[in-house]
Amino acid sequence: MDFGFTMAAYAVATVLFVLALGGLSNQEKAKRAVWYGIVGMAVAVLATMVGPGSGLWALSIILIALGGVVGWQLATRVQMTQMPELVAIMHSLVGLAAVFVGLNAHIEIGRVAEVFAQAALPFPQPEGPMSMATYELWRGLTDFAAIIGKKTAVEVTILRIELMIGIWIGAVTFTGSVVAYGKLAGRIDSAPRQLPGGHMLNLGAAVLSLLLAMLYLVYAESGFAALLALLALAALAFFIGYHLIMGIGGADMPVVVSMLNSYSGWAAAAIGFSLGNELLIVVGALVGASGAILSYIMCKAMNRSFVSVILGGFGGTSGPAMAIEGEQVAIDADGVASALNEADSVIIVPGYGMAVAQAQQSVSELTRKLRAKGKKVRFAIHPVAGRLPGHMNVLLAEAKVPYDIVLEMDEINDDFPNTDVAIVIGSNDIVNPAAQDDPNSPIAGMPVLEVWKAKHVFVSKRGQGTGYSGIENPLFFKENTRMFYGDAKASVDALLPLIE
Repeated sequence: MDFGFTMAAYAVATVLFVLALGGLSNQEKAKRAVWYGIVGMAVAVLATMVGPGSGLWALSIILIALGGVVGWQLATRVQMTQMPELVAIMHSLVGLAAVFVGLNAHIEIGRVAEVFAQAALPFPQPEGPMSMATYELWRGLTDFAAIIGKKTAVEVTILRIELMIGIWIGAVTFTGSVVAYGKLAGRIDSAPRQLPGGHMLNLGAAVLSLLLAMLYLVYAESGFAALLALLALAALAFFIGYHLIMGIGGADMPVVVSMLNSYSGWAAAAIGFSLGNELLIVVGALVGASGAILSYIMCKAMNRSFVSVILGGFGGTSGPAMAIEGEQVAIDADGVASALNEADSVIIVPGYGMAVAQAQQSVSELTRKLRAKGKKVRFAIHPVAGRLPGHMNVLLAEAKVPYDIVLEMDEINDDFPNTDVAIVIGSNDIVNPAAQDDPNSPIAGMPVLEVWKAKHVFVSKRGQGTGYSGIENPLFFKENTRMFYGDAKASVDALLPLIE
């Protein structure tokens, strides 16, 4: 197979990836979009296997098979509640791959230079056509070494810059994603944690990274000194990734997942530049740009500064929290069912607690029964509900809740004052009035679903604890709020036979 076939296949794969991204913006087209992505990846892998530089088929097939088995096991065993941390840990693998590819590119440059030096031929190549001796030596090189062997001095310098950028972004992505995984999985405290002088440490590490990059370019020909500078650069990037994400609080973790998705895309693009692989460049740029845009949209929905979030500037309080008056009043299934039977309009607000309890099927059945009685039932989805963008939409689609009654916050927030019953299932921060009332709250200024404006509010919750971000919620103490304690699935199941 020649290079033309590979480029054509890469073009087809790129179109399929674009169609996959575009289709994921619509729930009805999402399943087809996933298939576009699957086929696109299959085409890309096949084209790479049979294209220029192909070889080591047995090892490649074994590695692809192992990866497929691992992916299949993860896809079938991981629950929807674990998807956010799965996404985070997958991002870390892309980052680590970028680090290894960058280091390998540096080693290959040195190896090619040594081959040319032994033959007493110039490297990098001078401008102009190759001499016959150089051409014969170059023909003996294979794969990536052959790509390096015909580069000029300017092109080799550009390659060194590309591999440095790839290593730096990849290292930040790796440790940042591992920390994000730990926070999402509950293995690391979700509260923001930074070393003394946190922001200055990050700034100092970034400046030192720039200096090391310059040293690497200055001592690029010296072998050990260049490798040492590159390893030090990677170590600093590992620290920056760890410290940045440790300094971000739980309230901002959905943005962090999206942001790390963007980082992994740019890391993949950097790998593509280093390897001279056009498909990796294009796909990496698609992922990087889409992740950055999604992060910006989510920050806007949370009234956050994008720059402040990625620098770990949010997640902690700026003063004493506002005192909360009143007490939490519990209610049983009979009381909730009575209010639902009398209501004409109902808005359900799902959250991560619904995912944990796997209550979406029960909620769907409750919705069906209420709608069969002629009641107006809708769902209100906050942009950062759950721990992953679109988390609630996926759960409701899985339970076959009609798409047309699942509305975004901006579409439904003004309807709460005219709603008889609002049911909050496993949500905390996205329905917290402290975002509007308490300027010292970590979520101050964040747009929230104004459920407290409904006539009756019922909160399905396991106990009296705080949400993922650790913030107390004044909603639970309001006069029109009743706490429906217990497992979300069991609580909703208890309501089903009481809906007449």
